Amino acid sequence: MPSYGECHSTVIRASPEACFDALTDYEALPSWQGAVRSARVVERDADGTVVEFEVDAKLKRVRYRLRQVEERPDRLGCEYLGGDFRDFSGEWRFVADGKGTRVELELHIDPGRLVPRPVRSAISNAVMSRALADLKMYLEA
Repeated sequence: MPSYGECHSTVIRASPEACFDALTDYEALPSWQGAVRSARVVERDADGTVVEFEVDAKLKRVRYRLRQVEERPDRLGCEYLGGDFRDFSGEWRFVADGKGTRVELELHIDPGRLVPRPVRSAISNAVMSRALADLKMYLEA
């Protein structure tokens, strides 16, 4: 089955630490991340934080569980633990520049079946473009 991957980025007028802190306050994500309907911390251990997500991908709500691997303040990666996909991996990267922080979001998703291009675009927009735009609006407000 096909796997789909993309990388989106933006510059945010905030420090890498502020970006990292916003994204690792998992239970608060639904209050400012428009696509995130719920985020629940299941456990915290030396390997990371296990979080269950429910995301509105416009055409369908998807649920999945990730182990968030925190490398403060430069990177927030994840390990897929299960859910509505066959596989899911990704990471947020934060690089300070003269204008604030360049934030990159890279995701690779294997839905377990062929997904038509319009559906992939809707999911990509919901999960990636909106996530970056929401983070920018939240931190720059």
